[in-house]
Amino acid sequence: MNGAIDQWVLLAYRIPRQPSTLRITIWRKLDRLGVARLGDGLVALPADARTREQLEWIAEEIGEMGGTTTLWLAAPGSQAQQQAIAAEMRQARAEEYRAVTAQVGAVAQARPGERTRAVKRLQAELRRIGRRDYFPPPERDEARLAVRALAQEVIVTEESR
Repeated sequence: MNGAIDQWVLLAYRIPRQPSTLRITIWRKLDRLGVARLGDGLVALPADARTREQLEWIAEEIGEMGGTTTLWLAAPGSQAQQQAIAAEMRQARAEEYRAVTAQVGAVAQARPGERTRAVKRLQAELRRIGRRDYFPPPERDEARLAVRALAQEVIVTEESR
C-alpha cells in the first residue's frame, strides 16, 4: 500500500477503566495491527477487507467487555492529512526495522546454536512487522538484507562444521 489510500477504516472506542488489563489487551492488539492513533480512542488503518475485519473483531471484543465502538469508513480531509498519517505509520515501522537490524549485529557475535535460533526469531519478527507495514520505509529493505546475510552466514558456518 504505497500509493494514495482512497478509504480508511476508523475505530472509535471507549473501554471501561476497570479492570485495566482489558484496556491493555486492546491496546496491544491495536499495536500489533499497526494502527494510526488519531486521538484518544480513535484509530485508523488503510481500508481493505482484512483490516476492516480485524477492526470489526476488536470492536466486538470491546463490546463484550462492556465498552462501546463505532466503525467508520472515511477519507482524510486533505492530502496533507493523509500524508501525515502515513508518515507516522511509516516512522513506527522504521523504528521496528532498525531494532531488527541492531539485533542482527548482536546475534552475529553469539554461539552457532544460538545464532540459528536467533535467525529464526528475527525472520519471524520481520514477518510480524510486515503484516502491519502499510507504507514500507527504506529500513525494511535494510533489515531484510541484514537478516538474509546473517542467515546465509549461519548456513555456511553450519555446513563447515
